Amino acid sequence: MADRSPHDERNETPLERADRNFAELLQELRVIQTGVQILFAFLLTLAFTQRFPSLDTAQRTTYVCTLLLSMLAAVLFMAPAALHRTLFQQHAKPAIVRISSRLAAAGLVVLTLAFTGSVLLVVDVSLGRAAGIAASTGTFVVCAGLWRIMPRLVQRAVVRSAAAPERAAGPERSEHSR
Repeated sequence: MADRSPHDERNETPLERADRNFAELLQELRVIQTGVQILFAFLLTLAFTQRFPSLDTAQRTTYVCTLLLSMLAAVLFMAPAALHRTLFQQHAKPAIVRISSRLAAAGLVVLTLAFTGSVLLVVDVSLGRAAGIAASTGTFVVCAGLWRIMPRLVQRAVVRSAAAPERAAGPERSEHSR
């Protein structure tokens, strides 16, 4: 069992695995995309509010950077659909899945920065620069923690728990082989 790949347990061909992985990725992107679109739309409307002309240079810079980051996040999260459509029926599904996964990961990094900038802007305008910096730092830490650090910790725990039965079986095997 230890010699078998986890994919073998599903009895899938490589193409079936790619199809399943792509379907799972698209479902994840559907969840993310709505939030990204709402953030982008919110930011687009800010420039047309009455209070916008009173923003200082730092706030305007934060706004423009955050708007562009939101746009980039939206594009990164939509790119897998465009890639799939362009390469449809060209026997490229494994490559599409691999590249799309990387695009989604990059999108999460950019989205973290867009969230951070949005919080910085809104809290800065509402409560002041120091509060904005504190709130945006907290936003960055939460996003990085939940989207980057937590998955790595879970992955490490899964690897350890999978290795534990093998370690436990190790001494028994050596005793039986004597």
